[in-house]
Amino acid sequence: MSNFKKFYDSEEKREVLSVIVVNKDSVLSRIVDLFSARGYNIDSLTVAPVPNTEYSRITIITMGRARVIDQIVKQLNKLIPVLKVTEHANVIEKDTVLIKIPLDQSLSDVDVLVRAYNGAIQNVTDDAIVISATDEPKRIANLIKVMEKYNPIEIVRSGVVAMER
Repeated sequence: MSNFKKFYDSEEKREVLSVIVVNKDSVLSRIVDLFSARGYNIDSLTVAPVPNTEYSRITIITMGRARVIDQIVKQLNKLIPVLKVTEHANVIEKDTVLIKIPLDQSLSDVDVLVRAYNGAIQNVTDDAIVISATDEPKRIANLIKVMEKYNPIEIVRSGVVAMER
């Protein structure tokens, strides 16, 4: 077995895929079914219409060996509503999080912390503070970990959006 084949078959990689589809009912379901039927995992999935068109962009983050990723791309391209599948090499990725924490925390401490992650306090009620932040997925994961000391009531992540540089 050649060194390339060994690498190709064994190295797990994280892949960012953009899938342009016709914006119709059940398209997302067909794509998700493709992944689940073959045992592929989706780490993140976001969908939004492409402005001023009849299309939507689905951003999928998945992990797998190179041959598995190749198979995913080939299978996606076979689906009728799929117009284009792009495997990104050099992308800008952003993820957004909303975190609700009890109001018994210092507002100034929370504000300083969340600003370090491109975020802000979005809402303060009688019993909770809601913060949001948008940053690279790894930094959002780190913010969530740091915020654990504030005993979050609820955490909601948006999923990754990506664009080629």
